[in-house]
Amino acid sequence: MSEIKATMTGGLTPAEVTARYMAREHHPEQGTLLGFWLYLMSDCLLFASLFAAYAVLGRNYAGGPTGAELFELPLIALNTGFLLVSSITFGMAMISAQAKNVGKTKLWLVVTGLLGVAFLSLEIYEFQHLIHLGAGPQRSGFLTAFFSLVGTHGLHVLFGIVWLVTLFVQLSKHGMTPENFRRLACLSLFWHFLDLVWIFVFTFVYLMGVLP
Repeated sequence: MSEIKATMTGGLTPAEVTARYMAREHHPEQGTLLGFWLYLMSDCLLFASLFAAYAVLGRNYAGGPTGAELFELPLIALNTGFLLVSSITFGMAMISAQAKNVGKTKLWLVVTGLLGVAFLSLEIYEFQHLIHLGAGPQRSGFLTAFFSLVGTHGLHVLFGIVWLVTLFVQLSKHGMTPENFRRLACLSLFWHFLDLVWIFVFTFVYLMGVLP
C-alpha cells in the first residue's frame, strides 16, 4: 500500500505534497501582475475624482487669475516632451530586459530617471512661480483643483523615480532574475499609466485652460 501511495505522489511524502499544493494555491504565477492591475484601477478612480473636481471648480476664479493668464504653454510642452520621451526610453529598457542585457537595461533606466527628474524640476519651478505670483492653492477653487490634480500626478512621478532607483540597485546586486523582471514589468505599467494621465492633464487642464 505504501508503494502505491508513493507512486501516486511521485515519491513525495504527504507533507511535501501538501506544501507543493499550498504553494500553488496561494501563489499563482500571475498574481503579482493581477494585483498591480487592481492597484492601477484604484489609481484610475483617484485621478477620475480629481478630474471631476477640476471640471467643477476649473472656472471658479474668485476674481483671481485665470489659466490663460498663468499657464506658460512652451514650458508645459517641454515638460510634456520629457515625460513622453521617458516612456520611450522605458520601452527600450524593457526590450533590453527581455534580451537579458542587464547593462543596457540599467542604462535606459538611468536615462528614464533623468527625464523624470527633469519633469519634476520643471513642475516644481512652475508651482514656485505661481505661488510667487500670489496664485497659490488657497487663492481660488480653480487653483485648489489645479494644484491637487497636477501635484498628485507629480507625487506619483516621484514615487516612480524612487521605485526606479530601488530596482536599479536590485538589478546591480542580483541581475535579471525572474523577480526583478516582474518588478520591471510592473514599473513599466505604472510609468506608462502616468504618461497617459499626463496627456489628459495637458489637454484638459493646460490646453483648455488657455481658451477664453
